[in-house]
Parts: sequence; structure tokens; C-alpha cells
Amino acid sequence: MSDAIVALARTWIGTPYRHQAATMGAGCDCLGLVRGIWAAHLGELPEVVPPYSPDWSEPQGDEALLRAATRHLVPCSLPGMAAGQVILFRMRYGAVAKHLGVVGQVGTYASFIHAYTGHGVVESPLTTAWARRIVACFAFPERSQ
Repeated sequence: MSDAIVALARTWIGTPYRHQAATMGAGCDCLGLVRGIWAAHLGELPEVVPPYSPDWSEPQGDEALLRAATRHLVPCSLPGMAAGQVILFRMRYGAVAKHLGVVGQVGTYASFIHAYTGHGVVESPLTTAWARRIVACFAFPERSQ
């Protein structure tokens, strides 16, 4: 399954950044990318995403994105992170998790695919600066037959 998820994520590369959008080629944000991969791989989304602000309720300290990931994705161990898994980031120490991406590859050339303001969907090196911001790791659930 991990190869299929990574392949799907890479088809989104080049999609422009659009807050709250989830349409390949037209626009998406980081959540829209994961929603699009979910829809392509698993079908119907598990819930309607309510409107959200770019700060992800950071002033209120509300972990909305982390809670949603916990509801619908399968928790994984960070040290055992694998390609195709979803990683959540805190952009600042003590802030809420408000960015996510899909692990493209692990090891020496670790990377992740994400939609990033001003850049759209890109595959970025998972540098130390990014890795230290990871707060959680999840896998997509298995497809039901």
C-alpha cells in the first residue's frame, strides 16, 4: 500500500496552493492533499471538513488537525516511520499541529510530499529542521474489499 500512496501523492506535485481546496491540478492545501489521496485510494471521505483558518485555531490551542488524524488514520511509531505514511508538524514549539505531509521516502534521502504556502504541492527533503517539528505519524487505513 505504501508505494500506491506515494505514487498518488506524487501525482499532485505542481498543484498550486489554495487554502481549504482539495482538487488536483487546480489547488489544495496540506489537508486537501491528504483528503485527495484518501478519496483516490479509499473512496468517500469519512467526514465533511468544517471551514478552518490558516492558523488552525492556534490562538485557542485547539488540536483540531491532530484530533481529526487520530479519528481517521492509524497511529504509527515515529522511529518506524515509512513511505506513504502521514506526518503532522508543529511549526513552532508549543504550537498546535497545523501542517501535514506524506512521507515520500525514508533513509539517506528522506523526503515528504506536502502543499506549502507559496510553493504548492512539492516533494521536499525531510531535513533536520522539518524532522524536529514532527509531532505524530499515521498510516492510511486498509481498503475494505
